[in-house]
Amino acid sequence: MGTYRWHATADSLLDALLDARAVELELLDGLSDTQMLGERAHFLEPPIWEMGHVGWFQELWLSRYLHGEATLLPGADAIYDSFNVSYTRRWDHRYPSRKGTLQYISEVLARSVGRLESRTPSTEDAYFYTLAAQHEDMHAESLTLILQSLGYARPRLGRFDPAAASPPVDPGYRPRDVAVPGGTFLLGASPDERFVFDNEKWAHPVDLAPFSIASTPVTNAEFQAFVDDGGYRRRELWDRRGWAWRRREQAEHPLFWVRGGDGRWYERSFDAVGALEPWHPVVHVNWYEADAYCRWARRRLPTEAEWEMAATVEPATGRKRRFPWGDDAPTPARASLDFRAGATIDVRALPEGDSPAGCRQMIGNVWEWVADTFQAYPGFECDPYKEYSQPYFGQKKVLRGGCWTTRTRLIRSTWRNFYMRHRRNIFAGFRTVAL
Repeated sequence: MGTYRWHATADSLLDALLDARAVELELLDGLSDTQMLGERAHFLEPPIWEMGHVGWFQELWLSRYLHGEATLLPGADAIYDSFNVSYTRRWDHRYPSRKGTLQYISEVLARSVGRLESRTPSTEDAYFYTLAAQHEDMHAESLTLILQSLGYARPRLGRFDPAAASPPVDPGYRPRDVAVPGGTFLLGASPDERFVFDNEKWAHPVDLAPFSIASTPVTNAEFQAFVDDGGYRRRELWDRRGWAWRRREQAEHPLFWVRGGDGRWYERSFDAVGALEPWHPVVHVNWYEADAYCRWARRRLPTEAEWEMAATVEPATGRKRRFPWGDDAPTPARASLDFRAGATIDVRALPEGDSPAGCRQMIGNVWEWVADTFQAYPGFECDPYKEYSQPYFGQKKVLRGGCWTTRTRLIRSTWRNFYMRHRRNIFAGFRTVAL
């Protein structure tokens, strides 16, 4: 099955490209020149690098690859090529000024827009313009977690909606296990999906035993019980590498939790510290922490196939949905996405987004770690962006479902995110499965 399979209008492609850039610039707005360089820290990039990288990537594919043009910024590859330039060197570059960086990425965008406005887009155009927009969407999420990690001010986004931050909640709702009957399941994306990444290709049968999965992600209150029970200090709850990580980092609680002078737990969100919300999902925990909690709770993480089956399959018919609620795109009533909430929300909210099995918020709010190591599906073939998936097979763990910063146009139930298992500043939580 070829990479280029569908036609799109110029307007739809440009809308995505321009909207992705608007969010990126909103996130950078208000940062001082010092903050644009940030602090040298593990798994962070300087915001000034993020700013230039999205323009470089767009130029790489839409100008240089498609049309054989030279870069507008000589030497850009030595700064912005994320695969060949280590993140540890990203504070040492002689960056263009902030103004110069903005001029560069703006000129790249103007050329991309002008080129597409002058003709009817081909299927190849549709693919690469979508790739560029969704790449920038992913980096907007990366930039947000950088702002969170460095304790910068909460970004002022026009998409923020106070109603989305505090959606209606049924106070009588309680998280519970829901039964999934198992059986043969097609894991992965269907070839009729308009745009997918190579690691989602293609749907293939897997056999699953029946299982019971939590209807919601693990909450702060549930994870606090693990912390307060000494979970971080109990060797028997951690695998060998997890225990080595915990000792090295001297971790005693999730990354941004703070113990107050009154003995209560608080949580830092960007530059503000507030009371820990008991019904919000635990967030900013790594795979080791999720795995240790599961051992403590006498449960386990779901496999990728279990997660996707619980999210999509109608038990009565065996039909697989594109999203938990059906095939229609996400709406604010179904999923917390697109930065609208400004943070996590209560796990009891958004019943319209429930899956056929009864799982809530499998799309949006927090990414969810699963048990699997990131691997290729059968018959895997690299897409043109060869560095996206293949170099990381066998090294990273998989996350599913998106989070509150994920864009609606990016996410679907087959989308596979992947990070090193010790990465804990991402917007990640988890749900569990009964043993």
